[in-house]
Amino acid sequence: MDETEVAVKVEVHDHDIESLKYRVNDLESQSKAIQELAISVNRMAVSMENMLQELNRQGERLEVLEKMPVETGKLIKTAIITALTGSIVGAMMTAILTLL
Repeated sequence: MDETEVAVKVEVHDHDIESLKYRVNDLESQSKAIQELAISVNRMAVSMENMLQELNRQGERLEVLEKMPVETGKLIKTAIITALTGSIVGAMMTAILTLL
């Protein structure tokens, strides 16, 4: 092997080394982007879990609020029935007492 062949091989190796450096830099950039994406996905998962918990708490509060009108309606009906029954009993007692 003479000097020209060595020089050519060194030149080829230099070119290969530069190409490999470029590829390594590209891989490092891709690796960093993937790592940032993984961190973002993790943050999003935590955020979604927190939103799900808050949604469950709001569902429980909404259920309580939905039951309030029903319970209020029952109380009103009970009060009306009690008042009517009391009025009828009072009227009957008054009628009986006036006859005596």
